[in-house]
Amino acid sequence: MNVRFSARPRLLAYCAGVSLALAATLFSTGARAEGPSSKNAEYPHASLRAEAVVEVARDTVRITLAAEVRDAEQAEVAANLSRTVEAVMQQLRGKDGVKVTSGNFQVWPMNDRDGRITDWRGRAEVFLESTDFEAASKLAAAVADRMPSSNLAFSVAPEARARHEEALLEEAATAFRKRAEALTKAFGYADYSIREIQLGGAGAVYQPEARRMMAMAADAAAPLPLEGGTERISLAVEGTIFLHSRE
Repeated sequence: MNVRFSARPRLLAYCAGVSLALAATLFSTGARAEGPSSKNAEYPHASLRAEAVVEVARDTVRITLAAEVRDAEQAEVAANLSRTVEAVMQQLRGKDGVKVTSGNFQVWPMNDRDGRITDWRGRAEVFLESTDFEAASKLAAAVADRMPSSNLAFSVAPEARARHEEALLEEAATAFRKRAEALTKAFGYADYSIREIQLGGAGAVYQPEARRMMAMAADAAAPLPLEGGTERISLAVEGTIFLHSRE
């Protein structure tokens, strides 16, 4: 994990009687920032920001299987898609560690230049989701003759993301406190109190797209060599502090 922080001191004198807003958004833990008082309104304040970052492997894959049908009759398109989805779902259900759900089901007309309906097309989807890449890939290959893979998406499981964000929060909060103490001393003040704290975060995805798509195009019926790539998760703690002089 890497920690980055920056300080943007803003020493502003507040007049007595100014109404101060208190906002503390530290998830839902009930963490408290020190409350403002009329005395605090006399103190200057400084803005700080600290950020913790970790890069983790994405452990969940979502495979989209799709079937497309074209026919002169609308009812026939819908019936063919329904039969295909039902058969595929029946074959895929009950496999340990792989979640199977149905997706979009669409039927639409095709028109000629004069606006007359020439025929009908349809598309239906089934989703496979699992942390077991090999098992999901084999299942997708088993039904590729009827519903080939049309898309892959990788992510970090919610439980794993929550664990990482909890660790990042502690790391970023520690960095924020250290920076606040250093800034307080640097400007010759005795102590500080928290005026406002806010959280922010982001995720950047790194995925081997070219290799993944080449593998899909090479042989749709063979198990895909899935690579989830990594995701950079960050959490920032930013806020303002009151700077207190010695009594």
